[in-house]
Amino acid sequence: MIDLFNYRRRSTSPVQVGDIQIGGDAPIRVQSMTTTNTNDTEACVAQAERIIKAGGELVRLTTQGRREAENLQNINAQLRADGYQTPLVADVHFNANVADVAALYAEKVRVNPGNYVDPARVFKKIEYTDAEYADELKKLEDRFVPFLNICREHHTAVRIGVNHGSLSDRIMSRYGDTPEGIVESCMEFLRICKKEQFDNVVISIKASNTVIMVRTVRLLISEMDKADMHYPLHLGVTEAGEGEDGRIKSAVGIGALLADGIGDTIRVSLSEEPEAEIPVARHLVDYITKRAGHTLVPGTEAKDFSWVRPERRPTRAAGGIGGSNTPVVIASFGQNDDAESVEFNPDMTPDYIYCGTKLPKNRRDGQKYIVDFNAYTGEPNTYPIFPYNATPFVGGVKAEVKFLVLQLGAPSEEYMACLKAHPEVVVVAVSNQQNRLGEQRALAHELWSNGLFNPVVFAQMYGHSSAEKADLQLEAAADMGALMIDGLTDGLWLMNNGDIAVRDITDTAFAILQAARLRTSKTEYISCPGCGRTLYDLRSTIAKIKAATAHMKGLKIGIMGCIVNGPGEMADADYGYVGAGPGKISLYKQKMCVEKAIPESEAVEHLLRFIEEDRKKH
Repeated sequence: MIDLFNYRRRSTSPVQVGDIQIGGDAPIRVQSMTTTNTNDTEACVAQAERIIKAGGELVRLTTQGRREAENLQNINAQLRADGYQTPLVADVHFNANVADVAALYAEKVRVNPGNYVDPARVFKKIEYTDAEYADELKKLEDRFVPFLNICREHHTAVRIGVNHGSLSDRIMSRYGDTPEGIVESCMEFLRICKKEQFDNVVISIKASNTVIMVRTVRLLISEMDKADMHYPLHLGVTEAGEGEDGRIKSAVGIGALLADGIGDTIRVSLSEEPEAEIPVARHLVDYITKRAGHTLVPGTEAKDFSWVRPERRPTRAAGGIGGSNTPVVIASFGQNDDAESVEFNPDMTPDYIYCGTKLPKNRRDGQKYIVDFNAYTGEPNTYPIFPYNATPFVGGVKAEVKFLVLQLGAPSEEYMACLKAHPEVVVVAVSNQQNRLGEQRALAHELWSNGLFNPVVFAQMYGHSSAEKADLQLEAAADMGALMIDGLTDGLWLMNNGDIAVRDITDTAFAILQAARLRTSKTEYISCPGCGRTLYDLRSTIAKIKAATAHMKGLKIGIMGCIVNGPGEMADADYGYVGAGPGKISLYKQKMCVEKAIPESEAVEHLLRFIEEDRKKH
């Protein structure tokens, strides 16, 4: 059982992958994937060694054909000759015969249930009778068992790696594009593994949508528990993108699960050099796991809460916070910020700004400010904030909206009575606990259980210098991940005891909310990290598309190296750009191809023209 309030690793069965163990008592492993051509031994070895030197504990390579699978033998041999024992993982799609070969030369083989024996999805509605469906499953078992036998003989581990974007037509026909369908796609294979008593299995379920990714993994764990399965999990947000947004998106999804003790190995998928992924993954793992052994959090789960199928906690709106409103962002002026001259991003201006005891002289029209209650004078667009020990004064101050800082363990009878009497009060949940997520979650559940409908803003405090901005982004995204997915978040307030500019902190808060699909403030890019299947210059293309579309707030654009996940993941995007062959690109509107095999030199211009024309129609 998952403990919502107290951190501990989920118990899993150990899996041996070469010289390392995944699951059981082993530490959480970090890994990456090469982007080089798997037939190029020298390039693959050089990139693998860069990943290993950065701290990667497994290296994955694409094996789209038999030739690539056989060359794993040469890559493996060269790495061993260079003194590296790091396990290699073969990534197989569309061709079960390739998986058989890869199992001879790699320490682990990843197969995708959506295309292991099934052809590529055709995105058409196909009806299966019960008998036809059973025949499909029999065909799957007949092909999968011989592969497991090869793996058993060669001590090769298997990853059952489900991608939201590449579910089979069989699954889509019966379950649709749902978490239940994604989980069943995985369970079909796991039932065969259990029947065959093949236990050297790791599982992953990935999506570019963090909400789908987290909810689906939670559902999978629930289903595995029912079936007495304890396989270790590989975590990742697929097609997360690059730069700050890619890191924040990954931290929201991976962090939400790690914080609940879920995950035995992780890969942060960035559209950058593979070795750049390792420090990000390592920081996430180290940040979350240091919660182990924290002081017990005495939380009780609200009876209407569902961890597997969470819905937003019911609240009454106060000042545009809570109710059906999108979560707000509160900002604080820091030590290096001039309150009179700070310029926020126009699309990421905070809803409220905390000023302490002193309002700026030149206040922006319409901007809302929060001041300490004992400095509150009732000026327009200003609102008081009370510490928990000032609860008796809340009723004596007249204001449309009031903020009350609370921490689990404060005298609850006092603040419960205050909140019931004052629906205009917004709770600001803070924590100094080693496991701040657990304590903040427990406070929200306490309010919920006691029938209180006051909105809750989660305030997170950090202590980073401007050189550590990336650390703040990862930590804040990881801390907020589960709180947002759980439906508990009515607002986010990031604070930092350091010299990071308030604009950067505010931009981070908006990016975190967008990564959880709670509030859109800019264009979103769903871009893959690339691999040996990518047949065009992915990174320069991403830069070109970003430069031309950054102003298109709310638009989701998919930029995919190849067809494996392209159309499926882009069902969640408005437009897509997908590698279709050497130097050839196909363009999509959602999952429908609108132009095929365009020369790469013309493809970006075609995409931009199509977007402009399509937007004019609507």
